[in-house]
Amino acid sequence: DTAVNLGYSSYHMVSGAGHDASYMSQIAPTAMIFVPSIKGRSHVEVENTEWEDCEAGANVLLHCILQSASEK
Repeated sequence: DTAVNLGYSSYHMVSGAGHDASYMSQIAPTAMIFVPSIKGRSHVEVENTEWEDCEAGANVLLHCILQSASEK
């Protein structure tokens, strides 16, 4: 929802990756923010992401943190 509110495209997806989020989800609600890699290459040496996509992901994270901090 935050991505859409900021004007970014988004969709929900399930990750089978063993990120730290899989461990943290055992004690608290958890989510991950994915940004596209150039040519879809991920977790390899040639992985690369456009700076604009990195900025978008950071903006989504920032706004999620601000929203979470303001919730009672």
